Amino acid sequence: MGTADLKATFGKNQKHELNVSTYQMCILMLFNSSDRLTYKEIEQATEIPAPDLKRCLQSLACVKGKNVLIKDPMSKDIAEDDSFNVNDKFSSKFFKVKIGTVVAQKESEPEKQETRQRVDEDRKPQIEAAIVRIMKSRRVLDHNNIVAEVTKQLQSRFLPNPVVIKKRIESLIEREFLERDKADRKLYRYLA
Repeated sequence: MGTADLKATFGKNQKHELNVSTYQMCILMLFNSSDRLTYKEIEQATEIPAPDLKRCLQSLACVKGKNVLIKDPMSKDIAEDDSFNVNDKFSSKFFKVKIGTVVAQKESEPEKQETRQRVDEDRKPQIEAAIVRIMKSRRVLDHNNIVAEVTKQLQSRFLPNPVVIKKRIESLIEREFLERDKADRKLYRYLA
């Protein structure tokens, strides 16, 4: 996404050059021909995806000191029945004003789940590497001690779940890095 520099006049003679994103530029250009616009009108005119549009409008209307638009009703959240108009009282001690874009703060539930899955996938090799390092030095160890040692070794990075450690042990057994002791099923042996 690119940026644009817009020359704007607020009130009688407050002139500024606004550095904005392409989406923000599209929104602000609409106010050349209208004094007041609703969220729906802006959405229809720009066809900007709703999450991006809401973030852009938040950065144009809700950021203190950079609110070139006034939102009615005034709140941080953007609703579909909100309306916007140019803030004629906008002023800045700088001629050039950079209007950033508000970062998306809330992850949707599917995004959270996807992120969690990716993190879990990334952690599997770290857990397996810790198990192998421990078993290489100890040769034979029971399940509870492996879990305790792996947790101790990885706690500076993350706190591994004992269930995940058990699954990683099973995976290492399948791939013949470890084996269960034939006499005591709670013991694991390292296979070189």
